[in-house]
Amino acid sequence: MSECQHLPGLPRPEPAAVHPTCPECEAAGSHPVQLRLCLVCGHVGCCDSSPYRHATDHFRETGHAVMRSYEPGQSWRWCYVDQRLV
Repeated sequence: MSECQHLPGLPRPEPAAVHPTCPECEAAGSHPVQLRLCLVCGHVGCCDSSPYRHATDHFRETGHAVMRSYEPGQSWRWCYVDQRLV
């Protein structure tokens, strides 16, 4: 993993999750495959292996560049802008 220019601007501590699961999947009656937490605002969205890809949609709508896995035991982070683990 490496650093990127988007990490220094993230809030500290990281934001709390706004929802326990992907609210867009819940509203659509879909089941998220893996969850992602936006490290800017705390939005929880489903990963790109889920039918709707709500975490990526959240990035496209807001420009919030960095998320992390919201799965138990995982802490890796991804920058959508740089397209790499950070």
